[in-house]
Amino acid sequence: MEPLLDVKNLTMDFGGLRALDNISLALREGEILALIGPNGAGKTTFFNCITGIYTPTSGDIFIAPPGKKRERINGLAVHRVTERGLARTFQNIRLFPDMTVLENVMVARHCRSRAGVLGAVIRDRNTRREEEAIVGRSYEMLKTVGLSEAVNLLARNLPYGAQRRLEIARAMATDPFILLLDEPAAGMNPRETDELEGLILQIRDERKIAVLLIEHDMRIVMSISSRIVVLDYGQKIAAGAADEIRKDPVVVKAYLGEGSDA
Repeated sequence: MEPLLDVKNLTMDFGGLRALDNISLALREGEILALIGPNGAGKTTFFNCITGIYTPTSGDIFIAPPGKKRERINGLAVHRVTERGLARTFQNIRLFPDMTVLENVMVARHCRSRAGVLGAVIRDRNTRREEEAIVGRSYEMLKTVGLSEAVNLLARNLPYGAQRRLEIARAMATDPFILLLDEPAAGMNPRETDELEGLILQIRDERKIAVLLIEHDMRIVMSISSRIVVLDYGQKIAAGAADEIRKDPVVVKAYLGEGSDA
């Protein structure tokens, strides 16, 4: 079966610094693929290349959405990548703090709307119907992440873990087939991390969305990942199942630490 995401020989240079060096990986349907490595290994740079924030120096990024043709997406603008079904969250929370929880999700949903400026001005029947559908779909995403009771709260008033889940709801509102999560467990307490783990599995199993995950919490990585790719200084040093990665001496030395039992 053709990969949903197929990255071949991806390289990213910033002047004389090579942040990514010839990285290849594939994400397949039904997978949770974790990307791990020390700080500065190139993980977020990889996400930025995939999602259109950076145009890679060389290499190819292909997507094959279910039922659609394979397409090269190098150099596409961020919103065009989102329209094609890739959605992401960020290391640092990027909500609209003075908008409600529901409004934060509705903003993302507008990438799937058809009404233009004229429709917003005249508010004809089709525009009103579309707005109702946006509200309904946004509420559905909030139910998925357990925030249906918080729709009218300002985003800044949510607890930290709930803000993280709101970011995931907003990403899902774009109807992705691939969800890219950049350190979603950062700053969470153990209970919040357990809830996040269940949510990611639910998204994969119920929504049929493949997940590409950057995460430093090795417990959640080892628990839910189908496969793991390890980066160090911009290079891929290992790839495999959790048990293989846990025992790989190169990974232990570079990242997990000597004598690690992660």
